[in-house]
Amino acid sequence: MKLNHFGYSLAALAALIASLSLPPSSATAGDKPISAATVVAAAPIGKSGAQLWSEQCQRCHNVRSPSSYSPAQWEVAMLHMRVRANLTPAQHQTILEFLKSAN
Repeated sequence: MKLNHFGYSLAALAALIASLSLPPSSATAGDKPISAATVVAAAPIGKSGAQLWSEQCQRCHNVRSPSSYSPAQWEVAMLHMRVRANLTPAQHQTILEFLKSAN
């Protein structure tokens, strides 16, 4: 199990955060919700989710199998990793859709 610099594994951190009762979040522009398709279409990146996942995640740690977490757990992990890896909204969404599709 690989630990981050705080001494926590990503799995333990994801499990802790997933156990919290958090309301679902939704990005909005004014009063209108922004869909994932809008975000991806607004900033095309030209790479598949699998390519981005492989490139971005291997920079800092060994990548996990996409089936190692549930879709809900990937949501939590990717929220954390979006900030840590400085991912664009389009990269974040593309990688997340790939990881969720593996379950």
